[in-house]
Amino acid sequence: MLKIFQLVLDWSEVWALFTPITILMVKQQPAKLKLVVAYVWAALIINLAIDLVWKFRMLLPADYNSNNFLYNLHSTVRFYLFSAFFIHLQQPFLVKVKKIVPVCFTLFMIINFTFFENFFDYWKFSNRLLSIEAALLLFYVLQYYLFKINDNIGTKITDNVFWIVTGLGIFVALNFFIFLLYNELTIRFQRFAISLWSVHNISYIILNLFLAKGFYESGKQ
Repeated sequence: MLKIFQLVLDWSEVWALFTPITILMVKQQPAKLKLVVAYVWAALIINLAIDLVWKFRMLLPADYNSNNFLYNLHSTVRFYLFSAFFIHLQQPFLVKVKKIVPVCFTLFMIINFTFFENFFDYWKFSNRLLSIEAALLLFYVLQYYLFKINDNIGTKITDNVFWIVTGLGIFVALNFFIFLLYNELTIRFQRFAISLWSVHNISYIILNLFLAKGFYESGKQ
């Protein structure tokens, strides 16, 4: 029974995405959520590749049986799509800062993967990339909440953006330290690191449940 549960959890990066995708199949989404919709479809393709490479790594040529660069790719795609999503919300709060953040992230990537790390590293994904992505997305989430606190209208439970931002906030808050320390943990405490990744998978399920809720509320409006 435990093995079955672990198998389901291992594939959660793929099947969890079908929760919001099911809503997308029956409810048309507003233009302001098109970047989040794009993320869901991009994540499905990337995560399917991640899990297939992992499951069939023994059958693949040595140069193609590592999925670490796909985690780097997913992190990059997630950051740019969600940062653009927050910028396009047109909230008159920290507007210039929100626009500068993607530029800083791009400069970081250029410097980091030119001088310090290899984007296509066979042995590990870039915990530096994933942790900085999580920190910057957490900034976007917090500024959204600060804007809502100062908003005289307030937030309704049917606010589609609120559900999406909250799901993203839970995901990045739970995973910041996992991303930051994971490669070091795999060296020193490998069994613990493997168990800790289950927290990441559970948080990803939560993220997709909140995305589905946001898409559902959009369809009601």
